[in-house]
Amino acid sequence: MILLLIILSSVVTFRAAWATNSILLLGDSISASYGMQKNEGWVHLLNKQLKQQGAPYFINNASISGETTAGGLSRIEGLLATEKIDHLIIELGGNDGLRGFSPKLIKNNLLQTISIAQEKKIKVSLIKIKITPNYGPRYNRMFEQVFIDVAKETNIRLIPFFMEEIIIKPELMQIDGIHPNIKAQPLIAKIVAKQLEQLILP
Repeated sequence: MILLLIILSSVVTFRAAWATNSILLLGDSISASYGMQKNEGWVHLLNKQLKQQGAPYFINNASISGETTAGGLSRIEGLLATEKIDHLIIELGGNDGLRGFSPKLIKNNLLQTISIAQEKKIKVSLIKIKITPNYGPRYNRMFEQVFIDVAKETNIRLIPFFMEEIIIKPELMQIDGIHPNIKAQPLIAKIVAKQLEQLILP
């Protein structure tokens, strides 16, 4: 009987050590496979890779094309209520910036979204978003500062924008110059995979 309890305890400990972490990705069209099939997008490719490697985590993709920080805020409660989430990654703000929304509004939306997750003891990371310089250097500086300030005030990790290495190469972008094309998806998956190793693994 004692031997059986020891064996069962060992199995439980082993499973706990390799328990799968569920990552919720709250993003926009960049992560929602805009202009292609979902199974061609970087999130699907990365999840497939993680499964093949036996990684102890996977990504629940809750990204929607056109999503704003306000939209993310309105959805977060419902998303977190549907299943157990260990880590929230926010990739929002690009559409806010392209529409010229107030940096103060963007900041408040992000702070509220993060607060909701943190109240549920969920670890949060924020991707620093960058936009095209259409609105001038002053707005761009204020926009990018939002992400720095939010990460600092909430004590969360600020992740570099994974599009920085992609957007400078026209052959990896769609005609609109904003969204990555199919060729870029494996590259984005590779970039994010490295970021996840730092976020999730000990």
